[in-house]
Order: sequence, then C-alpha cells, then structure tokens
Amino acid sequence: MAKRSKRNSAPKEGGSRRAEKLAQRQARLAELPARRPFEGLAMECDLVALREFVPSAVAALPLASSVAEQAAGRQVSLATVLPGAVASLVRKVAAAGGSGEETEEAFVALQLAVASDNPARDLAAATQWVLDAAPGASLPRASASAETPPLKEIIDADRPLDITVHNDFNWWIPEGSEPAAEVAAAVKRANEVIMPSARLGVEGMSAAWWVDAGEKAHLRWVRPEAEEALMRALARLHARGELTLGEGSRFAGSFRAHGVLVPVFDLDPEPHHEEWLAPTVTLQERLLDALADETPLDSAERRSRDGIIGRQVTLR
Repeated sequence: MAKRSKRNSAPKEGGSRRAEKLAQRQARLAELPARRPFEGLAMECDLVALREFVPSAVAALPLASSVAEQAAGRQVSLATVLPGAVASLVRKVAAAGGSGEETEEAFVALQLAVASDNPARDLAAATQWVLDAAPGASLPRASASAETPPLKEIIDADRPLDITVHNDFNWWIPEGSEPAAEVAAAVKRANEVIMPSARLGVEGMSAAWWVDAGEKAHLRWVRPEAEEALMRALARLHARGELTLGEGSRFAGSFRAHGVLVPVFDLDPEPHHEEWLAPTVTLQERLLDALADETPLDSAERRSRDGIIGRQVTLR
C-alpha cells in the first residue's frame, strides 16, 4: 500500500494570523481619506463650516455619556483654531466671582497646522488626549491610532453645536492674565486680518454662514443633502430664476468640502447680516420644495445643472 503523502501535513496557521491581517487591513482603511468624515452627526454641517472657512468661533463640545464620566467634570470646548494652530490644549484660568481660585479650560481645534486626511479622526484623537491632559499642556498634532474610537463614540452624535462667534481672537488670552509676548503678537496679527462672520441660525435650517469680505459679502451654505439630489434642486430653482436671496445677491456657484455641497452667494456688504436672514429662510422653503420634486429635469433645468456643475470646485 502506497504511503500517504506528507505534503501540506504540517499544522495549519491558526485564526490568530488571519485576525492579525484583518486588523492590519482595518488600520490601513482607517488611514484613508474619508469621503464624508462627519456623516451621521447632527453637527455635521457646522463642523464642515468651522473646519473650512469660519475664522473665530467656540462651542461646548457635547461628549458621549461614557466619555463625560472619564472627563470627570472637565468641560471641553471646540474651537476653530487655537494659538499655534495646535490640536488641543488645557489652561488654568481665574474662577468666576473673584475668589482668587483657578479652574481649568480644555479646548480642541478643527483648523490645524498639521492634519491628516480624516478630520473626524483628528478631532477624536485630540478630544481623547485633552480629557486628562495636565493644565499648561498642548498637543501640536492629533495622531489617531487603531485604538482611537470613532468620533461618534466620543461625542453625542445627536446634539447640535451651540456656537459663539467672535470677531477677534482675544479669547485666546484668558481674562485677567498677562499673555506671553509671542501670544500677544499672534493675537494682534490674527485680529488684523479676520473677516467678520455670523451664522444665520434658524431652527431646522442647516449651517448658513455670512462673511464680510470687504468689497462684497458672501453666504456660504453648508447643506446635508446628497449631492445629486441637491444639484437637481438647485438646477430647478436656477432655471426659474429663484436661486437668489433677492436684490443685492447673486448665486456665485458651489464647492464641495468633506463630502457635502456648499452653495455660495455673493451679497451686497452694506446690509447687516441679520437682514439676510428672512431671504435665506424663504430660499430654504423653495429649496425644500424643489428637493421634494422627483420629476425628471427638463431641458432648461438640465442646462442649469450643467452650468452649476461646471463652476463647482472641491476643497477637500
């Protein structure tokens, strides 16, 4: 009787090798640019705005309940940018009431000197670091790892941001403190170039941001809808001459940032930003009606859509 071949009779690799390969693959995927990094968050549109074009703003960052317990009462604030464009910092400030005691402030930022291709992972890593960092410490770069939880597990995904907009960077310096010379100089330089901005906030309306750019003002309106559906709606309004905020406004085009579309309107800079609120609400109503229209585009609407797409740019 022939002997049984011993080929391939050695012990086979166990599941550990397969698990290791899967973990490596997941780590590589996590490093890839995210198409829509803030998707699924109630604050998605504002996060895109704060990350891309709002100069100076701060908001309390709503933490997930388990993370809030880890923070042990430390409040974390989200900022557009911090001194030195660091990812996060913790500082001591004088407590309110003039008691002479000190309290701690923790900040994480969206606009960074060094960033990855996934701002959600950067924000998750910066938030995780700042939870127990020592006062006076700062994190120059947020380096996410395979162990960094998704942002949705660190913050309360269902809560929007309550944003305070500043028209200077004086909040970089804690009240009652004497800043270092380099910090004071940085604040002075930043204040000299900042453009006044405001959020046109209405319940149920996504992030519509006004900015005074000098010769003209702009409305940059970060929208949460899927791009194809939003393009159809914009095209319908444009073909009817309704893609406007009224006298003194002009639809300038759109850009894509972090997977969402941002229509842009040029505005007369003379009116106060609050004067553009009512026209924006009216346009919101027209836009929602157009989004609900599922009929095929006619020839004029298709030409409008092609023209809008032709002028579109992608920031990230």
